[in-house]
Amino acid sequence: MVKEKTGNRPTDEDLIERFQNGDLYAFDLIVKRYKNQLLNFIFRFLGNTEEAEDLVQETFLRVYRNRKAYQKVAKFSTWIYTIAGNLAKTELRKRKRRRFFSISELGYNEKDYDISDDAYNPEKDVDGRMKEAIIHNQIMKLSPKFRQVILLRDVQQLSYEEISEIVNIPLGTVKSRVNRGRLKLQEKLKFLLER
Repeated sequence: MVKEKTGNRPTDEDLIERFQNGDLYAFDLIVKRYKNQLLNFIFRFLGNTEEAEDLVQETFLRVYRNRKAYQKVAKFSTWIYTIAGNLAKTELRKRKRRRFFSISELGYNEKDYDISDDAYNPEKDVDGRMKEAIIHNQIMKLSPKFRQVILLRDVQQLSYEEISEIVNIPLGTVKSRVNRGRLKLQEKLKFLLER
C-alpha cells in the first residue's frame, strides 16, 4: 500500500491511476477529497440533504465500479462532477414525474426549502445565514440549466472549460448561461435583500 508523503500530495489523476491498479487507499483519498464538494454541489442543485447524501454515495459507487472507464483525456474533477451532475439531473426528472402523479408530494417538497431549527443559531451571524438561505432559495428557483452552471461556477468555482466538459455544451453557451443566470439572480435578490 502506497501512502501519501507529507508535502508531496498526489494529483487526482495520480490517485485514480493508482486506484485503477488496485490501490484501495487511493480510492479512500479520492472520497475524502471530493465528498464535501460533491455534497455541497448536489445539495444546492436539489435542495434536499438526504437525496444529496444518497447521490454522493451513488457517485462514488459509480466511480468505484467504472474506475477503468476513466482516461486521462479529461481532468478527474470533470469526470466525477459529470457523474454527480447527471445523477442530480436524473433525480430532478424523477421529481417531475412524481409530482405529475402525486399532488400530495408537493407539500413535502415545499418543506425542503424551510430553514431548519437546527441550522438556526441566534448566537451566530443571523443576517448572513438569512441572506444565504434567500440566495439558496433563489438559486433553487432557477431552471436546471442555469442552476447547474451557476453552482459549478460560483459555488464550486470550476473553470468555464471544466463546466463545458461536465455539462457537454460549448464554452460560449456556458458563459452565456452563467451570465444570464447571474442576471436572473441579481434581479430577484435585489428586491429581496433590500427589504
